[in-house]
This record gives sequence, C-alpha cells and structure tokens, in this order.
Amino acid sequence: MFYREIFFDAVRSDPFGGCLTQDQVDGMSFILDAWETAPPSDDLRWLAYALATTYHETAATMLPISEYGYGAGRPYGVPDPETGQTYYGRGFVQLTWRDNYARADHELELCAQDSLEWHADHALKPPVAAAVMFKGMSEGWFCGCALADYFNPHEDDPYNARDIINGDKSVVPSWSGGMSIGNLIKGYHEAFLAAVEAAWQEDRLPQVEVETVLTITLRLSAAGPVKVVSVEAHTDASG
Repeated sequence: MFYREIFFDAVRSDPFGGCLTQDQVDGMSFILDAWETAPPSDDLRWLAYALATTYHETAATMLPISEYGYGAGRPYGVPDPETGQTYYGRGFVQLTWRDNYARADHELELCAQDSLEWHADHALKPPVAAAVMFKGMSEGWFCGCALADYFNPHEDDPYNARDIINGDKSVVPSWSGGMSIGNLIKGYHEAFLAAVEAAWQEDRLPQVEVETVLTITLRLSAAGPVKVVSVEAHTDASG
C-alpha cells in the first residue's frame, strides 16, 4: 500500500511547487486507489508515468477534465449523428473518438446507462477515468504503444513514452521555457516516481502511538499511626 502522508509530502514539493489543493489530493487519491485495487504491474514506473501524464493532460488539476474547446475545429468535435454524443477528450488522459469510447465500454464491460459510447460524460467520473487510463496505457489503446514498451527490465524511457498518448513529444509549447512536451513529462515522471517509491512500503506496519499508564496502589495500616504497608505498581500500554 501507499502511505498517503509520505506521498503527498513528496509531491507537494515537486512537481506542485510547495502547495496542494484538496481537489488535487482527491484526484491523486482516486488514481492511487485504482492502482492498489487492481495494479496492472508491479513496476512503479508505470504508475509514476500515469501520474505524470495526468499532470500534463489535466493542467495539473489531477481531476478528470473535458478538453479545452470541447474539440472545436477537430473531426471528433462534431456530434455523432447516431448517438448524439461528441467524443472530444475527457478524463485523466483525454479519451477521444467514438471508437475509443466504444472500446472502453467493451474492455471495462460498461453497458446501458454506464456506457461511455452513449453517455460520453461518464468518462469524467474519477473511477472510470482511472480505469480507462491504466487499461488504455497498459494495452496500447490510444496510439498502439503501451507502458511495457518503455518501462521494462531493459528499457527506462519516459521521454519516448509520450508516444503512448500522443505523438507530440518534440513539440515545444510557448509556455514551457523552451522545453519539449516529452521532456516536461519526463521531469514530472521523475518527481512522481520518487514519491511513489518513498510511499510504497509493502511490509512496513503503520506506526502506532503508544501511551503507557502507571497505576500505583497503596495499602495503609488501619491501626495505630498511619504507615504504608505495601506498594504495587502496574503498567499498561494502549494506543
């Protein structure tokens, strides 16, 4: 399990620059909960890269969000004539296109009122968004590349791992100070990996505060001058 206090103390410093909002804590908690419930791997680099991708794709909010502009000007930004849904980016990793929403339904066994294809905004639900992210990144839904291609016993490549989600790793945004998207996410990955490695303590028992209570019993003689006949001491640990 992940010791949340250790994790949040670490990420508060890097990559969040010293401050965390409750929404950011809640979003990361959903992601950690999903990993603990059904980890796709025992390689913590996978989790760190998913967190780094979320940081980038949600503008550091760490909550499932809708794509800015709702797909305006893009082919997937037009309502589907059959379903009435518009399949712009949603979630932690910005799920797009009807085929991917339909695949998520199939892979996650979602149907009827839970269907993402027919109710696209369900992709904004944190448990669903986390499941889509982990399964999609593990199985290569989005661009044909998967986490195992870049994080395995022989590879450790957070720069090229951007290809799992998008082919924009070499793009340099105007706000990045000259750093490419691939290198930005690589830096986030390093910070999140340090945090999850520090917080993952499989065999460590949580510390319990122990309080020691000392009880002293005095027995006094009832006849003649008062004097102590005996003293008994007992200690009890509680916590």
